[in-house]
Amino acid sequence: MPDALHERVAAVWRLESAAVVAAVARRVRDLGVAEDIAQDALVAALEHWPVDGVPDKPGAWLMRVAINRALDHLRQRATREGHEAAIAADLQALQADRVPDVADTVDALRQDPIGDDLLRLIFTACHPVLSADARVALTLKLLGGLSTQDIARAMLQTESAVAQRVVRAQRTLREAGVPFELPARGVLAERLGSVLEVIYLVFNEGYTATRGDDWMRPALCDEALRLARVLAGLMPQASEVAGLLALLEIQASRRPARTDEQGRAVLLEQQDRNRWDRAQIERGLQALAQAEGLTATRGPYQLQAAIAACHARAPSAEATDWAQMAALYAELARVQPSPVVELNRAVAVARHAGPAAGLQVLEPLLAEPALARYPWLAAVHGDLLERLGRRDEARAAFERAAALTQNAQDRALMRDRAAALA
Repeated sequence: MPDALHERVAAVWRLESAAVVAAVARRVRDLGVAEDIAQDALVAALEHWPVDGVPDKPGAWLMRVAINRALDHLRQRATREGHEAAIAADLQALQADRVPDVADTVDALRQDPIGDDLLRLIFTACHPVLSADARVALTLKLLGGLSTQDIARAMLQTESAVAQRVVRAQRTLREAGVPFELPARGVLAERLGSVLEVIYLVFNEGYTATRGDDWMRPALCDEALRLARVLAGLMPQASEVAGLLALLEIQASRRPARTDEQGRAVLLEQQDRNRWDRAQIERGLQALAQAEGLTATRGPYQLQAAIAACHARAPSAEATDWAQMAALYAELARVQPSPVVELNRAVAVARHAGPAAGLQVLEPLLAEPALARYPWLAAVHGDLLERLGRRDEARAAFERAAALTQNAQDRALMRDRAAALA
């Protein structure tokens, strides 16, 4: 297949795969089977499009093939299990006893403001019965349209490990009897938290990679942003969804300034703010305003977006409203207590009230077991000690941070700071 056509097919799949899998899963009620059927439709496209040409509505073509194969699967299951009457009732209830006009089907999916099928897929892939790693892998596979190879490359894992994790996740959902449906209203907020956490984890791993040679993995940031935008479109009245989207848009706006011409990491306060993406910042601020208009009680993602907005609105690090940021971190610590939140509060307090005040907030964290191997605790400690003139202690803290991190760019940055104090 010519490279240009292969890229076109891959692009169509990335855009349409989630809707195809979701539509099939509603019919066959099994996520693993739905993904297999959707992959069969992709294989069919790879076979036919080089010969027949790419159809005018490629998404509709994939949907038609996948739904037809879903119907075949249901009929075969009916024959195999001997429950023709029951399966026939299912088919009729799902309007699967006729082949729909595919253009109408896809148009209906796109015009549906609720997007029930896609919401079902998101909430199923991010079900709390799965581990965080499994949720991330399954979400990238089903909703990001990424191949196992793509996910393995992005997460710095072997392809076989990712494939096994996805298969185990699908088996876990099946064995746990997790239905392909939206959670009841009473547990929707709880389950939504799991969905938002997965998207946030994907973005964070892309924004500041925990290991490897690169400081960022832009593909993961892009996928998380795309998922957040989809979810915001499906749930426009959910304030925390808008808050997460605002946070990711504003954070992602800094990407062009986060590395120098040699690819080395540039910390926030040293970044050239003229390189920040102002259009993306504006989208983030609009999403934040939407979130603020939906509720008077700010959740953790909305609060983090408000903190990010303080940076985005300031023309320089010195002009940042550090007092407001310290107050926002204090509020975030009340809403979502965390040692990492407290560490960030220490940084804001130090910028507002001086390094001694920041160190007073930070010092209790040095005995926090959850941060024992967290390199940024040592890095912030080193920064505050350096600003207080305690150079030998600062150098030791930076050396400890370099030893703890598994990211090559972070390690180089910490070693450079330690060397400067030698």
